[in-house]
Amino acid sequence: MNSGGFYAVIPAGGSGTRLWPLSRSGRPKFLHHLTGSDRTLLQATVDRLAPLATPDRTYVVTGVAHATGVARQLPALPADNILVEPSPRESCAAIGLAAMVIARRDPDAVMGSFAADHLVRQQPLFTAAVRTAIDTAGAGYLTTIGITPTHPETGYGYLRCGGMLGDGPAKLVGEFKEKPSHDVAVGYVESGRYLWNASMFVWKVDVFLAELARQQPELHDGLSRIVARWDTADREDVLGEVWPTLPKISVDYAVMEGAAEAGRVATVPGDFGWNDVGDFHTLGVVLPMDDDGNVVVRGEDRGGEVLSVDSHDTVVVPRSGRLVAALGVDDLIVVDTADAVLVCPRSRAQDVKKLVDRLRERGDRELI
Repeated sequence: MNSGGFYAVIPAGGSGTRLWPLSRSGRPKFLHHLTGSDRTLLQATVDRLAPLATPDRTYVVTGVAHATGVARQLPALPADNILVEPSPRESCAAIGLAAMVIARRDPDAVMGSFAADHLVRQQPLFTAAVRTAIDTAGAGYLTTIGITPTHPETGYGYLRCGGMLGDGPAKLVGEFKEKPSHDVAVGYVESGRYLWNASMFVWKVDVFLAELARQQPELHDGLSRIVARWDTADREDVLGEVWPTLPKISVDYAVMEGAAEAGRVATVPGDFGWNDVGDFHTLGVVLPMDDDGNVVVRGEDRGGEVLSVDSHDTVVVPRSGRLVAALGVDDLIVVDTADAVLVCPRSRAQDVKKLVDRLRERGDRELI
């Protein structure tokens, strides 16, 4: 096998609490059909990366509870390409583990990390952006694909762009910015200097691992201990011993912010119809709607019937088999599952996770 090839990594973690009660800890959002197609979010992500990485060069990092579901949905993936983390340790540990496993196989590899729960509408433009990012990473930069903002979004982080690299389109990243207030976001968009941080990363594995060792030596050393025993009978024992001790931190905080300060991060602007499917309001924006602005989010089993009269801009997710009837309501989210029903204004879609937090406090584990 040629060295220096491209490998795709898909972190598939979390329970998607803003999409409760549809998304649960045992069956999170990336295992669901949410976009009106016959593919789940995870399957669609693998499909999107297929022009760039064959199944044997595609890895999924997921939790113990989801490993079987991932394997079932991705039968073409080799079993060893599903990396199972014993417990959630945030994105840096997950991505770092994948980088080290790939580096053992191909020390000159370029890897890209792409979340399992994003939506992309324009495949050719996405593929072209990733190819440009691969070229930029080949020059030694930790590379992101930044999304050209379409509006002053407060739910995303931002990248402050610096100068152009060569003839472009890649640019240096001056700084990573947290989720802003609306007024700050307006300023970002109007300045033309900021991109949304979509957490799409492309880099040479040796460059990333060197930066991980520089900034997070404890995390790097722990992962090194695990991967040193990866192909032995001791793998599970060492993984179970070391993994819980690893720092719990995102790759943005752990590596990318410090690397940007050192002038080691580049970004490739992307404009390919990207959305982070984070809540039900977003589904109401990206999916087809009727003449009154209502959206029905169908699943693989089509769910129950929806009857809407004099209702507008309402998102209905019928998954119990029952009739869901909406009369004279506007701007609502209605999610009907076998054991729980959610009703809330679309303006409160981001707050659905508060219900999950309350259920957790009450000890209602079977509902989350």
